[in-house]
Formats: sequence, C-alpha cells, structure tokens
Amino acid sequence: MDIALPRKRRFVWSIVAAIAVVAAGDVLFYQRGAYGGQTGFALAALLLLAIACRPAIWRDRRAWVAAAAAFAFALQMVRDPGPLSWTLYWVAAGMTVLLPATGTFDDGWRWFQRLLAHALRSVVAPVLDLVRWRRVRRARSRWQFDLSDGLRGVALPVIGSGVILLLFVAANPVLAQWVDRLTGPGFWELDAVRIMIWIVILVAAWSLLHPRPIQPIIGTFDGSGELPLPGVTIASVRRSLIAFNLLFAVQNGLDIAYLSGSVPMPAGITLADYAHRGAYPLIATALLAALFVLVTLRPGSQTAAIPAIRRLVGLWIGQNLILVASSMLRTIDYVEAYSLTGLRLAALAWMALVGYGLVVILWRLLGGRSAGWLINANLFAAGLVLTGFALTDSAAFVASWNARHAADVGGRGAALDLCYLQMLGNSSLPALIELEQRPDIAPALRDRVRYVRNAVLFTLDGRMHDGGWTWQGERRLAAARAAFPDLPAKLPMPAGDRMCDGRLKPPPAPSAPVTPSLTVAVRP
Repeated sequence: MDIALPRKRRFVWSIVAAIAVVAAGDVLFYQRGAYGGQTGFALAALLLLAIACRPAIWRDRRAWVAAAAAFAFALQMVRDPGPLSWTLYWVAAGMTVLLPATGTFDDGWRWFQRLLAHALRSVVAPVLDLVRWRRVRRARSRWQFDLSDGLRGVALPVIGSGVILLLFVAANPVLAQWVDRLTGPGFWELDAVRIMIWIVILVAAWSLLHPRPIQPIIGTFDGSGELPLPGVTIASVRRSLIAFNLLFAVQNGLDIAYLSGSVPMPAGITLADYAHRGAYPLIATALLAALFVLVTLRPGSQTAAIPAIRRLVGLWIGQNLILVASSMLRTIDYVEAYSLTGLRLAALAWMALVGYGLVVILWRLLGGRSAGWLINANLFAAGLVLTGFALTDSAAFVASWNARHAADVGGRGAALDLCYLQMLGNSSLPALIELEQRPDIAPALRDRVRYVRNAVLFTLDGRMHDGGWTWQGERRLAAARAAFPDLPAKLPMPAGDRMCDGRLKPPPAPSAPVTPSLTVAVRP
C-alpha cells in the first residue's frame, strides 16, 4: 500500500479547508467589518479545523495541552481581545501543530527557534508548498492522481466560469440582485484591502493547516564546565564576591533604614523621590549579578566547586533578593504617593520574575542543573505571568485602584487623573460608575466623572455597533444601563466644550484687532 496517498489527501483537504477559511474570513472581516470578539470565534474555529485535518494531534497528549491553552486564549479574544492574548494564542497554536512532529520537549530556546522559523516560513509557505507538490510525480492508480494534473484540470473551468459570471453580473442587474441576495452586497467587488485580507487569512490558516517543522539551527547553550576568560580566576572571583557583598550590605542597610521610617529622609529628598529614583537601577544591578553568576560560576567549573565561593554566592543571591524586594517596595511607595499605571503594575511583575530568576540560578548552581532546565524554569514562570495578564483585565484593576485611592475621594494618593481613566477605555467604566454613585464626592468632581463616563460609554456603544463587539463590552454596557436607567437608546456625542478630564475648556483669547493698511497702486 502506498503511504503517500494519505499525505496527498491531507494536502488536498488542507487546500479545501484553507479556501473555506478565506471565504468565511471574507464574509466576517470584509463584508461585515468585524474586528472585535468575533476574531476569537474565528481563531477557535481555525484551530478546530487544523486539529481535524491533522490526525497526529489526536494521539499526542502534549499537543492537547497546547491546544487547550490556545482555546483559552481564543476565548479571551472573545471576551476582550488584545495583543497579548493574540500573541499567546499563536504561540500555543503553533506548538499544537508542531509538537506531534518533534520528540521529547527539549527546552524553550529550541522552541523559540522552531516557532520563529515557523512564523517566518508561513509568509511564503502556500507558494512553496504548491510548487513542491507540483513537482512531485507519483505512480498513478484508479484512486490516486497527480495533484498538478488535477489542478490544471479544474483551473480552466473554474477561472473561466468565474470570469463569465463576473461579466454577466455586470451586464444583468437582475442577475446581480440574485447574486447579492445569495452572497451579500458587494461580494464581487475587489479592491486592495480585500485582497490583503485574503492573503493574511490564507497565510494564517495555512500555517496551522499544513505546518512544516524546522530543526533548530543553534543548539542549547550548555552553560557548564570551564569557560576561560581573561582575569577570571578563583582568587578574583572570591575577592569580587566579598566586595559585592559589602556594597550590597551598605545599599540594603540604607533601604531598610529609610524605607522603614527608622531614619528621617535628608533635607530636599522626599520618600517618593527616593523610591522612584532607585527602583529600576536596582533591578538592573540584580540582573548584572545574575549574569556574573552565570558566566563565572558555571556548574562543573573550579570556582563553583569551592565551598567558600559557593557560600559567598548564596549570601550574595540572598542580598540580591533583598534588593529586589526593596525595589518592589519603592515602586509600591511611589504608587501610593502618586497613582497606579499599567506600566508600574507590569514593572512589579517583572521585579518578581527577576527575584524568581535569581532563586533558580542559585538552585541550578547548587544542584548542578543544565542550562536547558534553567531556561525552561524561567520560561514557565514568565508564561504563567503573561497568561495571568492576558486572561485578566489589568486596566480595570488599575482604574479601580486609582478611583479608590485618589486624594479627591479621601485617599492618600495624588489627584484623580480622569484623562488617564478615559484613555483606558471601557476598562475604566466599572470604576467610573462606582465613583459617580458615591455619595461623598464633591458635586464638581461628580460632574466631571459623569462627562468622562459618558465619553467612554459613547465610544463603547459606537464600537459595539460598528463591528467591534466583545463579550466584556456587552456586559459593561448592560451594567451601565442598569445603573443609569435614564440613558437614551442612542447615546449622544459628548459635548465638545470640555477637556479629557471633564473640565470646561478655557475661552479662547481675544485676537488683536487688525489695522487695515493703505496700499497705493502705481501704474507703470
């Protein structure tokens, strides 16, 4: 029995599935102009189609785990689409279709190469695969045919019939009306945007329907044994660790004294200034410490085998963890003094990852773990943090925190930045509704909050009716109408005489009067 037959059939079915995906994408994204949560449904359907076309996925448990993660990110796209959930979906979907063609899961560095090569190849993969299959000649039988001959056999009637139908539709209004009823108005109109949508959908669909795994070019960095470097000796490493520990002890002592309030801040320096100035440089110091340990104390080297040096490294890593905790405390103090933003929340998560990375570096040194283990351990933690950000609305948390801790409502933070809440979009809507309904805020602030809430509602309502539907947006719009039953069915556009924070715009300055000038025309 010829084993090439199932492969050819899978290729043909992949072509059929890709054409179906492009047709459905044309209806959804071009004709109906969808760009919101409908994208999540489309991604979930594409993944189901890819699994159906590749039976190898059914027999691979690792692929099922990756597919479950991809479905979770697709559902998040339905709930509230964003670039992070979009990226994580394609990473998980790519691993779903590539895992059955690989052996054991090696390490994240190799998978980074596989996914990058898969993404780059996907741009030209449909053309390359078609050319490759046209060159394949196999023995013909009653149930097997050459694909190039089959394509040539159907190309002429399909293309010819399409051209004739286009001419008939252009010449016969009755036929054009019938076609519009079947396919929707404007189905036969072609423009550059529509063709680009077809190409993007085809490339995305083909990357899952017919993937071709590529072997990693660069293997895993071993990271063990001796690494001869100029100036790196047992004595220099020992002296460096002693000096580093002393410097870190001074810095950590100052942080404990000032941040705990045991010692008053010097004149001219506030706690917020002290916290903001040192947060990020200290994290850079911790990263340099991790790099020093990775380079100079590789598992299996002479320096890593000396007990005194290992104890100094453990002490230094411990001081680095105190430094990371100090950086996080500095950032929290700065947030309490001013306000919370998405970048500051992400910075806190990044600091926690740096601390975790220091712990696993020490664990690797003491346990003699491989570089692949270190990479996988860090990628696992980073994946958990990114998944948490992707599946939750961190912007809503930021808006709620600022609305509750602002000085305008009795909190210890800075004044409420309503422009920033408006920039967060519908994520700030629950916080704005709660803030507007509080009985203890000033009437002027309530009026400004009402304006910002109306502006956010108007933008959300327009997006929901303009193809940008999301499940989260629908729930928030329904919650706003339940909280304010007097809202009109069609929300009015906010007044243009206010700024982004709800304050009235200042009147324009009077222009200086223009003195007419006397001109004399001189005839030559």
